[in-house]
Amino acid sequence: MSDHRIERDSMGELKVPHDALYGAQTQRAINNFPVSGQAMPVAFIHAIARIKLAAARVNRDLQLLDAERAEAIVRAAQAIVDGKHDTQFPVDVFQTGSGTSSNMNVNEVIAHLASRNDLTVGPNDHVNMGQSSNDVIPTAIHLSAALEVTARLRPALVHLQATIDERAVEHDGVVKTGRTHLMDAMPLRLSQELGGWSSQVGQAIERLDSAMLRVCRLAQGGTAVGTGINAHPEFAERMALDLSEQTGLSLQPNDSFFASLASQDSAVELSGQLKGLACVVMKIANDLRWMNSGPLAGLGEIELEALQPGSSIMPGKVNPVIPESAAQAAAQVIGLDAAVTVAGQSGNFQLNVMLPLVAHNLLTSITLMSNTARLLADRAIATFKVREESMAEPLARNPILVTALNGVIGYDAAAAIAKQAYRSGRPIIEVAEEQTDLSRDELERLLDPATLTRGGIPD
Repeated sequence: MSDHRIERDSMGELKVPHDALYGAQTQRAINNFPVSGQAMPVAFIHAIARIKLAAARVNRDLQLLDAERAEAIVRAAQAIVDGKHDTQFPVDVFQTGSGTSSNMNVNEVIAHLASRNDLTVGPNDHVNMGQSSNDVIPTAIHLSAALEVTARLRPALVHLQATIDERAVEHDGVVKTGRTHLMDAMPLRLSQELGGWSSQVGQAIERLDSAMLRVCRLAQGGTAVGTGINAHPEFAERMALDLSEQTGLSLQPNDSFFASLASQDSAVELSGQLKGLACVVMKIANDLRWMNSGPLAGLGEIELEALQPGSSIMPGKVNPVIPESAAQAAAQVIGLDAAVTVAGQSGNFQLNVMLPLVAHNLLTSITLMSNTARLLADRAIATFKVREESMAEPLARNPILVTALNGVIGYDAAAAIAKQAYRSGRPIIEVAEEQTDLSRDELERLLDPATLTRGGIPD
């Protein structure tokens, strides 16, 4: 048996691997774009298959497609959604800017699966009925991103915030030296520091939720240029309803198909929110690294879980590998967003022509942040140990505590006390007792670090 078979499209004949489920148009794309070796994300392919499934049912209900072909398409598309044919979508990310190659890849695989001896299902006439790559691909970008945010990213962030909150409650009584400019500052409770992280994560969730309102508006129904040519007048509404029922999302047609096809504004917005989330992750990761530093020659405030040997040459060394991984993932998301920003500018007249790049980068960023959030929660934040003794000693010697005396003795006098404490290396309370008329008891009350973490003006 030959390793290849002959397939035909509008440009002629082409050899296709004998066991491939795709046809000539997919093979042409494979031949034309040997660029990165990266195929489109599976979540994106599954989203296209959901669109084909919905279109078959809608076209059947509109009496545009016979029930037998519609049912065959539905079965084939569902098999793709279920992940049964993931290896059949090899088209490179860096392909035609409309994503036509990926759309036809899915069309051809569905047509192949749906056809049988007594039934011919065409990739263009039947599977692609009422559609164009120009509205399918923007819809698939939105649909796949919305599904991944809903199913993976948002739950991961909720879990991360809950884990931070649990550790904050656990360590509410731990007081430590605050730091600004990496220099000693007024004290705060460890729970307050963690509470800052929690708020950052919570607000990132809020921003994602807001972006999702626009992401859930679909291009489907705009067809080639936004006019809806070759699509039934009810097609867009029915498609949004079917896809909503499939996924549980609240999807609707965009108020302008011209905008949906020509721009990727909502994807750029979502990518920007992912970049903002990456900044949150980077901040938390770096705080963890600093707090864990040492443990003897650094801050040593916490001890992260030991997960693997840290050096090929220094025995016993253990490194903060999860925060390091998180910081790298965050850096990658920031870079991917820059590419999405450029891609978002690439709408010429009625079509954006960097759609595959947008899909790939969005879904990659969502995956990176989803996995990183859970790793940070479970392998760093949930498991670190607090070294209270490492916090207590520098806190007791922190001259910046004198800030609490500003309202009693004035800034200049307080500054003189702080400088003397620095020079002599003595506790601030001893120097203040010598240079002011305040009693030891009053100084202990005014300079109590735990009291100072509650803010306000000292009594």
